[in-house]
Amino acid sequence: MNECEPDSIRSNTDVAIQVFGGTASDRLAGAIAENLGIRLGRAKVDRFPDGETIIKLEDDVRGRDCFVVQATCPPVNEHLMELLIYIDSLRRASARRITAVVPYFGYARQDRKAEGRTPITAKLVANLIAQAGAHRMLAMDLHAEQIQGFFDLPVDHLTALAVIAEHVVEMGLSDCVVVSPDVGNLKRATAFARRVGGELAVIDKRRIDGKSTQAARVIGDVDGKTVMLFDDMITTAGTATEAIRILRDRGAKRFLLAATHAVFAGPAVDRICQAGIDWLVVTDTIPISEEVKKRLSQLTILSVAPLLAEALRRIHLDQSISELFQEMGS
Repeated sequence: MNECEPDSIRSNTDVAIQVFGGTASDRLAGAIAENLGIRLGRAKVDRFPDGETIIKLEDDVRGRDCFVVQATCPPVNEHLMELLIYIDSLRRASARRITAVVPYFGYARQDRKAEGRTPITAKLVANLIAQAGAHRMLAMDLHAEQIQGFFDLPVDHLTALAVIAEHVVEMGLSDCVVVSPDVGNLKRATAFARRVGGELAVIDKRRIDGKSTQAARVIGDVDGKTVMLFDDMITTAGTATEAIRILRDRGAKRFLLAATHAVFAGPAVDRICQAGIDWLVVTDTIPISEEVKKRLSQLTILSVAPLLAEALRRIHLDQSISELFQEMGS
């Protein structure tokens, strides 16, 4: 790699890298650019009175390797549409390669037909991103790993597990057990337990409908333990808080709730406040309002910007992403 210039990184092919941030991820994009030692790409995002979005790129991107960082978090449709318009703007401005960096991928739970006459919206969104003009996709902790196969373009799938686990280890908690809030999360919880060195337990959870769940029993010993719950996202916090209620009834003493994506939709914050959680650890894949930060005094937000920046650097230089996780011990 040649010597870095102030506003760009250049590969052996002398193609400059440029990073842009959507309104959902402007701070994260800025931190990524800072980690790369480059200036964040400039663009103006406006809304017409009727709600339509227009984006004007203020930097020349012709022939450049461009990355647009935009989480499709609530309001999902607005942020998704902005991502698509960003990609289209870059394509029409003759960017050489466009990578959609989506720290949080909305519609990920609509990944199959659970019943007749329903859509598979995750696949629809994958099609939209490809048709808009993206050449690659970079995502973090997809709700279902098989969503990678929905894309008709290369997908790099990162995980924040190592980032969160490293922080938890540094906390120095003792007598811990990692609990999977449901059987479907067992693989993720097992990997987390391996990293933090805790025992493993599972909650046998049965779903009532799309909005509520009922936990039935705990498989494993949690009596007198510090419980760690790790999941990919906290949406309404119904699963986590119901799990904590069951675990407290089984004798668990302290509770750490960790997740990559802090969606915090609907009653989530109220439920967390009432659940008696001792530690809450999330990442900055989704921006969290100052009001929520004030209400959740036990909240710790970890940045995934260094991880994403290294992934972007490797993609730009055509280097292995898998080796990144081998180096991290994941």
